[in-house]
Amino acid sequence: MEQSNELEAAYAKRREVLGDEYVDQMTAAPEGRVKEFQDYLTQMAWGVWTREGPLSTRDRSLLVLAMTAATGRMDEFRLHVGAAVNAGVSDAEVDELVFQLAAYCGAPAGVSARREIAAMRAERDPA
Repeated sequence: MEQSNELEAAYAKRREVLGDEYVDQMTAAPEGRVKEFQDYLTQMAWGVWTREGPLSTRDRSLLVLAMTAATGRMDEFRLHVGAAVNAGVSDAEVDELVFQLAAYCGAPAGVSARREIAAMRAERDPA
C-alpha cells in the first residue's frame, strides 16, 4: 500500500522528534491492524505537527508536554520529555513549563510531571 504525501510527512516529523529507533519499534509489524493503527496515529497526531502556520516544532512540543501532563498521560509525557531536545526545547524550558502546569492544572499535575522529569533525567545522566 502506497503512503500519501501527508502520511509520509507525518512519519518524517515523528522520526525527527522521537527518533528512528522508537518509530521502527512501534511500527515493526508491517501488516494488519498494528500497521493500520500506527498509520492512523501518525496521520492524526503527527500530521498536525506538519501543518503550516505560526506554530513551530518547538511550540508544538511544549504544547504536547503541557497537554499530556495536564491530562495525566505520564507515559506520553515522559516520551516527549525525552524527545523535547530534538524539537528545540531545553531542559530549562521543560522545568519552567512545570510551574505553568502547577499554576493552571494543579499541584498534583505539577508534582507528577516533576517526578517523571527527574526519573527521565536520572536515566539519561546517571552521574
